[in-house]
Amino acid sequence: MNILMLSKYFYPHIGGVEKHVEKICGILLKNGHKVTVVTENFDNKQKINEINSSGVKIERFSYPKVKILGIIFLWINIFKYRDIIKKADVIHCHDVFIWYLPFRFLFPFKHVYTTFHGYEGYPIKKSAIIIRKISELLSNGNICVGDFIRKWYGTKPSIVTYGATDLIKARESKHFKYDAIFVGRLDEQTNIIEYLSVVKRLTDKLNKFELLVLGDGKYLKEARDIADCKGFVKDPEKYYSEAKYAFVSRYLSILEAFISRKLVFAIYDNEVKEDYLKMAPYAKWIVIEKSSEQLTERLLYFGTHQMEADKMIENAYTWARNQTWNNMVNNYIKLWGLKT
Repeated sequence: MNILMLSKYFYPHIGGVEKHVEKICGILLKNGHKVTVVTENFDNKQKINEINSSGVKIERFSYPKVKILGIIFLWINIFKYRDIIKKADVIHCHDVFIWYLPFRFLFPFKHVYTTFHGYEGYPIKKSAIIIRKISELLSNGNICVGDFIRKWYGTKPSIVTYGATDLIKARESKHFKYDAIFVGRLDEQTNIIEYLSVVKRLTDKLNKFELLVLGDGKYLKEARDIADCKGFVKDPEKYYSEAKYAFVSRYLSILEAFISRKLVFAIYDNEVKEDYLKMAPYAKWIVIEKSSEQLTERLLYFGTHQMEADKMIENAYTWARNQTWNNMVNNYIKLWGLKT
């Protein structure tokens, strides 16, 4: 089968969606399918078209990002790939159904699907809800990453998932280089400032609390002041073994922490993020709090209640073992109605 993926960014751009798309494309290729990814050339340093090491054909484009006319320029660029669209048996959009909108009518019998990843900031704008509803209605089916999407966007998911991870053998140790690891962008979406506040509070109480930060963003300077920062890392799994706890609040990072047998501490600062965390099937196996003060107290608590922590870690690990990338691909195959 010829499969076309549309994704705003793709590797070497690093992020949860990018990793998701790259992983499923690689497995689809191994299963005998042909896969093409159409994506933005995010820094104009990448090749316009290439075949990566996995065999995925990548087509990159650039366009002027201006108000109103920007979407017209985007559609003109997508039109250049009309031959690829014609040949595709399946077209799958990752949060960017708007890219494909005019072609839904040019190729009305093409099977097109959408994966909705996360949400577009807080508060959620009505325009974002409308765009998602149009995407849902004009798609032949969809995958929602998180059931909170049903509540906040009114989406009726064909399949709900919480991401996937690679199975790794976690290194068991009682001695860690760091007390905690943070993985993600250094911005408001990941609550890095609140996590840094936790580190300051624990340092005051315990005299020492070491944090490893894997990420980059607007608060890099603040993070460097009190943490060891290594920047964005494509595959952070190997770093989890160096820390006792995980400060993460996005599905992919949470799964990676689970499979590495780490107790997860997550902060939310709005009602959407609260549901994002608390509506997940594993919510009872992670520590979820609204403030850095509350999270600090919970860290101190689990510092003296290791048996309780170990039980949560084991339950989370057992659940995460079934959330493999192969199983994720099976969700896509099921959605598309293809034979495995």
